[in-house]
Amino acid sequence: MKREVEILVEIHEKKKKALQKLHELKFLGNKKTLDTYYYDPKRNELKPDPSGQLKQCLRIRDKDGESSIAYKVDRFDKKGVWLYSDEYETKVDDYKKIDEIFKKLGFKELIRIKNIKSTFTSKSYEIVLEDVKGLGLFMEVERHHVRRTENVSNVKKEILNWIQSLGIKVSLELTMGKPELMLRKKNKKDTD
Repeated sequence: MKREVEILVEIHEKKKKALQKLHELKFLGNKKTLDTYYYDPKRNELKPDPSGQLKQCLRIRDKDGESSIAYKVDRFDKKGVWLYSDEYETKVDDYKKIDEIFKKLGFKELIRIKNIKSTFTSKSYEIVLEDVKGLGLFMEVERHHVRRTENVSNVKKEILNWIQSLGIKVSLELTMGKPELMLRKKNKKDTD
């Protein structure tokens, strides 16, 4: 299991300009990604709550032909604000076959997210610029090697300070992930 401590922000400038500000970092490449999230109609913990928040999620990812499956358990503070995720992830050979297995087991597709990820790395961080179809431009910064004994709030402050040092125009930290943002957008569209 990996402890995933990261910050997600929306970028409020053109992609080209944001990419220029990351030029000193090591560029790992661009990848097209398809994430499919599932829920179990019989298990409340795998369904979004009434606000659209996921506490746990099951995902299949196809990233330029390489597939993986992940189960994530989100951890929240006392006020219900997301802190980090415990992530269990492994590679799989066949995206379509896993999708078929999930459906045979009774899981339902919740949402699909298509994006292009531009990934960078520094000594301490992995930085991913994500151009999410139908949602916008985001940046996710995850700190490498977070120890279990570290204070998550302090790690997040460190990440936020580093993001600010880049000079990219960004939102405040988003307190939900792209699946929740996409679900809210979809639900809003359905009620309009």
